[in-house]
Amino acid sequence: MTHFLRLLSENEKAQSLQDACSKVRSGEQDPSLIELDPSAFNAIPGKPFAYWVSDAVRNTFRALDPFEGDDRTVRVGLQTSDDFRFLRVWWEPTAIKERKRWVTFAKGGKFSPYYFDQPLVINWLDGGREMLAFPPSVVRNPEYFFRAGITWPLRARRFSPQPLPAGSVFSVRGYSAFPAPKLELTTLALLASSPFDYLFKTALGRFGYPEFIVGILQIMPWPNVSDREAARLSELAHRAWRIKLMLDSASETSHAFELPRLLMARVRAQDYASLQTELADIEREIDDIAFDLYCFDHADRAAVLGSAGSAENDATEATEGTDENEDEDDDDTVDLKDRLLSWAVGVAFGRFDWRLATGEREAPQESDPFDPLPAKSPGMLPDDAAPFHEHGGILVDDQGHPHDLPRLIEEVLTCVQADVPGDVRRWLQRDFFPLHLKQYSKSRRKAPIYWPLSTISGGYTLWLHYPNLTGQTLYTAVNDFVEPKLKQVSRDTALLRDKSAARSRDDERAFEALQSLELELIELRDTLLQIAPTYRPNQDDGVQITAAPLWPLFSHKPWQKILKDTWAKLGKGDYDWAHLAMAYWPDRVREKCKTDKSLAIAHDLEDLYEPGLSMEGGKRKKKNSEE
Repeated sequence: MTHFLRLLSENEKAQSLQDACSKVRSGEQDPSLIELDPSAFNAIPGKPFAYWVSDAVRNTFRALDPFEGDDRTVRVGLQTSDDFRFLRVWWEPTAIKERKRWVTFAKGGKFSPYYFDQPLVINWLDGGREMLAFPPSVVRNPEYFFRAGITWPLRARRFSPQPLPAGSVFSVRGYSAFPAPKLELTTLALLASSPFDYLFKTALGRFGYPEFIVGILQIMPWPNVSDREAARLSELAHRAWRIKLMLDSASETSHAFELPRLLMARVRAQDYASLQTELADIEREIDDIAFDLYCFDHADRAAVLGSAGSAENDATEATEGTDENEDEDDDDTVDLKDRLLSWAVGVAFGRFDWRLATGEREAPQESDPFDPLPAKSPGMLPDDAAPFHEHGGILVDDQGHPHDLPRLIEEVLTCVQADVPGDVRRWLQRDFFPLHLKQYSKSRRKAPIYWPLSTISGGYTLWLHYPNLTGQTLYTAVNDFVEPKLKQVSRDTALLRDKSAARSRDDERAFEALQSLELELIELRDTLLQIAPTYRPNQDDGVQITAAPLWPLFSHKPWQKILKDTWAKLGKGDYDWAHLAMAYWPDRVREKCKTDKSLAIAHDLEDLYEPGLSMEGGKRKKKNSEE
């Protein structure tokens, strides 16, 4: 027998180790002492150093068949090797509803058992031809793409299986399992159970925040489930999925979004605390069924349920706090009033449908957990519906203007009988864009869709709607907004100038303000007209690249810096796959297409590609036929 000491939960490990060793030498009993024949490790494939679990738990791996088998399989997916090029968040490409170029992409995400709204899409036009021609990318198991299954974050505090919607592609870090037909929800429930998580970590030989890798899931013990048990597990998993979907329906960047929480009571009576309580009850019942299926006795059940707390104290693993693909910002931290105002902005721009709150329109029917994700959330304005306010993709912060955004926000709130704050204009000017940038940043992509282009002082701001951008948008901004405003300010300035010595103190202040605004409007107009002739936005490039030429006009410094850096990289040729690069530097891009097949495909210029050419030292060189 060999003596093992388990001291993970001890704060003073050095002293605890010394005390435990003293007890061992003196023959005293110590709860941290475990005596075990090392041959017991043979019960688990790979022989992990899992000395702390019972013999019964270890022998589970011998008693039951492995997960892989009987129509169950586990696979890894593709590696883009350039996520910024090939991935977008789902609201960036405007043609996503066609499902021809951009499809759902599972890439891990965050800890969220039973449900996770996959925010990413991948360029899969013509079966991913552009990516397949990109040498660093690796595509594995494409025959499993678009099948409904189960995916999970690679690294998390516990195993977190989630439905993989049909019509999806999955990544090398968004592993996927494909259950036996008609047992998808039953499998989801068992995979999400506490005993399965415990067994998985036992096989990994690591608790805390391990990597839940494919090779281990393939050998995990899988119990025999009766029809009655399978039906109950399926029912529980579906209800857990449904509860999490309902909780997510107040997040405006979710495919499940309906209304902000302050308005959700108009659609359904929804007690969030009760839903959380019900979810906890469901998880406990699933655990009870799983414990019975795995034949865990009372002691092993107690060890499983107590393992999460002890793992948090593992100093070697506590720093591995989250999955690397987890979203940087949590929408749950956004104030409820801010969410309501943000939604009102979306209604004003024609993104969201206010009629759900007034009862004039019912939400679409519920989907199933493994259905393809919709091109629009239930809360978005249907394609055939008239918007709250007709506009050409531009609104403005300009009191008295027919497209004045603060006034439209107030009208939206009044229409749905919500409280109208007294500081909407101030909120829009100071608070909204940082909030919006936070909300619309997912999976390391920052993709705000409402763009404030301001004068230097911020005294005049145009709000552009990214989905409506065209090559004419900047000209429209000048002709329909900036020029009329400039003429009005010039007239007002001239009137005060003519008063000369008769100007009062208030007149003087107004005169100075108007003069400054006039100069700033001239600068704004000139900057827009300088950019407009070559600006050819294409939403397939994504928000960051599309906004990059406009970086001087954003007053939010962190966002401005990102765009300025992006613009510099565009200039250097780092993103020559982008349509915008072709608009600004066509000769350079076309030359690269001759030697880069992936680039040629991106610009639909395969006729330029010459397979026998390569680039060396900046010069074209004929490839050796033997290479």
